[in-house]
This record gives sequence, C-alpha cells and structure tokens, in this order.
Amino acid sequence: MLVYSEQNSPRLEYTLDLVGSEIFNGPIIQTNEKEKFIGYTGPKLNYSEKRLTTTEFFIQPHTLLFEKGLREQPLSECEHYGRPAFFSTTGDFPFDIFSALFFLVSRYEEYLPFQPDQFGRFPYQSSVAFKGKFLHLPLINYWLQDFKLALRNKFPELIFRLKDFKFIPSYDIDMAYSYKHKGLKRNLAGFCRSLYQGRWDRILDRWDVLFNRKTDPFDCYEWLDSLHLYCRTRAYYFFLLADKQKGYDKNISPGKRAMQTLVAYHASGYTVGIHPSWQSGDEEAILMEEVDKLAEITGSPVKYSRQHYIRMSLPDTYRRLTALGIEKDFSMGYGSQNGFRASLASSFFWYDLKAEKKTGLMLFPFCFMEANSFYEQHQNPQDTLAELMAFYRSVKEVNGLMITIWHNHFLGADPQFMGWREVYEVFLKDHIYWDM
Repeated sequence: MLVYSEQNSPRLEYTLDLVGSEIFNGPIIQTNEKEKFIGYTGPKLNYSEKRLTTTEFFIQPHTLLFEKGLREQPLSECEHYGRPAFFSTTGDFPFDIFSALFFLVSRYEEYLPFQPDQFGRFPYQSSVAFKGKFLHLPLINYWLQDFKLALRNKFPELIFRLKDFKFIPSYDIDMAYSYKHKGLKRNLAGFCRSLYQGRWDRILDRWDVLFNRKTDPFDCYEWLDSLHLYCRTRAYYFFLLADKQKGYDKNISPGKRAMQTLVAYHASGYTVGIHPSWQSGDEEAILMEEVDKLAEITGSPVKYSRQHYIRMSLPDTYRRLTALGIEKDFSMGYGSQNGFRASLASSFFWYDLKAEKKTGLMLFPFCFMEANSFYEQHQNPQDTLAELMAFYRSVKEVNGLMITIWHNHFLGADPQFMGWREVYEVFLKDHIYWDM
C-alpha cells in the first residue's frame, strides 16, 4: 500500500513500519510526491489535510507525528466500536490511528512531568490507559483489526498478514532459594527472626531444608521443567545477580557455585536474561558488572533483560541497556498493576523520543505478573485465575502475544503462596497447552 503525506518524519516512518509489520506481509511504501500518489492505481492512503482522489483511503492527520519535542497533548477522546479512541478527525476513519498508536507505544506520557510512585516509577494511575479504563485491553491490536477491516472494504485486493496467538512464560529469579546457599550469617539471622516472631514452623522448616531432609520451599525448578515439557512451551528466565545483598536485592551471591550452577543449567535449555538489580538503577557500573557476570556464567553474550521491580525511566534505562548489548527487553508493563502498559500485545521496537529515532531494542510487553495480583491487587488464587483468563481471551481474540511473569517463590512449597502453583498449572495445561 502507498501512503502519501505532505512531509516525512521519523515518527511517521516508525509508525508506518509498526503498522506494516502488524497487518501486512511487507512494508508500507511512503511518498510525499503528490503527483505520484494521484497517479498510483493500487491501494493507497492519503495522510494529509485534504482529500486528493476518489479512490484513496483518507485520514486527516493530527500534528503529533510531525512535531518535534514534547508537550501536553489534548487527546480529543472519542469512541470507536464501543472502545476508547482519541485524536478524533475527519476522513474514512473516525480518528487518527497513526498518532494515537504512536502516542501509546512510544510512552509519550512518560516523558512528561509526573509524580512518581514510592519506587520512583511512572505510576499506572497517571496513565491515559488507566484514566480511560482500557488498561486491561490490548487496545491498539483492536484498533488495527478495525483498521484492517476498513482497508479491506475499500481495497478487497489487499493481502493482509495472518497472525497466530503466541504465549511466552517468563520467570524472575529474585530469590533462588529460601534457606539454601545463603551462608551461616543469613541463616542465623533467619533463625533469630523466626524465634522472635514465635514461628517454630519456620525454624523447623529451615532446619530440615539445611540438613537435606526437605526440599527448599522456593525450589520449583524440576516441576517447571516438567510443566514446560508437557505444555510444549519455551520459557525465559531472568536472574538477579547483585553482588551485594541489600534493600530489594535479596538473591544469593552470584559468586556462589550453587547460583552459577542454577543459571548455567537453565541457560542450557532455556533463554536466559539479566534481571538488573535495584542497585544497578543508581550506578551504571553495577549494571555492567551484572551483565558481565551473566555472560561469564553462560558463556554467551547477554541479549535479554527485565528490570527488577520494573524499575525503569525513559529514556535512560533503555539507553543503558542498549549500550551494553541488550537486544530484547521484557520490562514493558507495570510493577503494581496488571494490564497493557503500551496498550499493545505484540513485540515492537523502542522509539527514543528524546533522540527522535527508532532503535534496535525490541520490547516484549507483559500483561500479567502474579506479584501484582498478590501484593498490590490483593487477590486470592481464584480471582487471579479469572484475571489471567480475561487477559488470555483478549490477547487470543486479536491473535497477539501474551507474556506472563511468575516468581519461583510463588510456585514452590511456601505456605504463604498456597494455591498459586495450582492456578498456574491449570492455566497452562487447560488453556495454553491447546493453543501451542
């Protein structure tokens, strides 16, 4: 399809590339030569102020894709097939889908001033998606489905891409073990803490694990192997490798042989990435050390990452990751509320708004993290299964990509998380298995 605009811009080029990759088998061709566009006899879209021909698909543009810099954007909200939309305009589509898509995917609003949450992050409550009550929807995927239908009605000869539903299970290994391999000092502190709290059950539990009479309650790795084999899924594991255990970084030391063995084992059969520590968000040198450590353990360059606590700020976090060779990041989601942060259930390249350019960093958005359901949304396992199924149905309806995050300590034998392992098993075996 040929697209005409009066001027070129990196934002428009990026958006057309994304739309092309989502709904077409090939790239969208762009031109700003009016006569060439008027004379073209194939499917064509006019993205300018005035209609030029009677055979074109016409969308009158908002100014967003031709602007430079950042400013508060009046969204001129509207409704399209019962779902929210904005940047309403005239033409053959009721809103400027290109500008609306770019606004959400680029995370434009996160570059504007905002009041951070307690962890210094962009709060989901400040997002357009939350305020507009569509955080739970892969809204852009729905828009693109409607856009494709409108184009097909105008140009029946157009060939569109056939997409399939995809699922990626992923795991953050923040605390590889509850008791094992933590050393004498940390275990003595644990015994004293349990004694002070009167938790004799935890004292006995720790004792049995340390003397190999019981499996560590966070050790679910063999069970996960069996589950993946049964469901024929390829999992991604992200390991926290902070050299110092402090604050939110509580994993066992990457210098311990047990930790290195665990990482190497998973690297031999799964995709492994770095889970940058909280400390690394303050010091770039620490991030480099953690990436180098993972590369040393696995014997391969580190290409995948996901931020611990989803601690990130744009564009700095992604720039640091890119500088260290990260090619695919799985942090696009909220660390306190489940949903679609970029309103898209598909992987996409990050657009650096400060530099005004498309980058080579591919983002893989997640829509669900069990820690959000448990700690922030205060759900029980049954409510969480219902939430998971709602996301599953939405993503499957648009043939999108569904990524979930689980932590090993939720899937082990810790009494605090009873029922969560069963929820995950039911979800994979009764639903995902049949789609893979």
